[in-house]
Amino acid sequence: MLFTIAITIPAVIGIFFSFTNSIGFGEWNFVGITNYVAMFGDPAIWQSYGFTMGFAAVTVILVNVLAFLLAVGLVARIRLKAQLRTIFVIPMVISGIVIAFVFNFLFSNAFPALGQSLNIPWLSESILANPSLAWVGIVIVTAWQAIPGTLLIYIAGLLAVPGDVYEAAELDGATKLQQMLQITLPLVAGYVVINVILGFKNFLNAYDIIVGLTDGGPGTSTRSIAMTIFTGFSGGDYAYQMANATFFFVIVVVISLLQLRLTQGKNQL
Repeated sequence: MLFTIAITIPAVIGIFFSFTNSIGFGEWNFVGITNYVAMFGDPAIWQSYGFTMGFAAVTVILVNVLAFLLAVGLVARIRLKAQLRTIFVIPMVISGIVIAFVFNFLFSNAFPALGQSLNIPWLSESILANPSLAWVGIVIVTAWQAIPGTLLIYIAGLLAVPGDVYEAAELDGATKLQQMLQITLPLVAGYVVINVILGFKNFLNAYDIIVGLTDGGPGTSTRSIAMTIFTGFSGGDYAYQMANATFFFVIVVVISLLQLRLTQGKNQL
């Protein structure tokens, strides 16, 4: 009941208004699929889709690779691993907008000052001011916050792998690399699937970190789909951006179904 009231009913209302000329309040009229036709011819809309899809794909790969390697290290027989696990999950409990403002200061002031003092040209300018590199800063900050949650899932998966499997592999002469590729990865494949699906869904909805870092700039080079939709709501394009949001919902559902289809049989925990 709570899900229906908070999610389903507002979604249905939003889809309804996507077929009108409503500006969010006042009178409105039905306009059919006019908003959808206009959206498909809007280059700003497609630019936001291109940025968001590319950003999500790169960040998913980076987060999962780093989180998996960290998880392997944090379940190994090392000293202070409990304390290290605590340290590594700290970014997960910090607000995304706070993280974004901190890194904005680092990218815009601290790092350029360091680059100038060390006479390093590429470090002397903020990457957030470069339309070609601003997305890199967003990926770095997003990954920094997302890795802890992914890390915890991988740690749970690695701890579920029986230790005698590795002992048998060592008796057979398997190297550490062979154990990881032929034992660890197949046995935690279900956890990989979970992290990829959850990560991709979350990164497609990227908003707060992008707002705090670049506010969609320089220009509109880092404007995500979510930013485009919310900006339209406040700019009088309520129905138009509702059509965009409806189309985005369909895209996310299709991508999720494709991911589940491609990984069918590999997501059993």
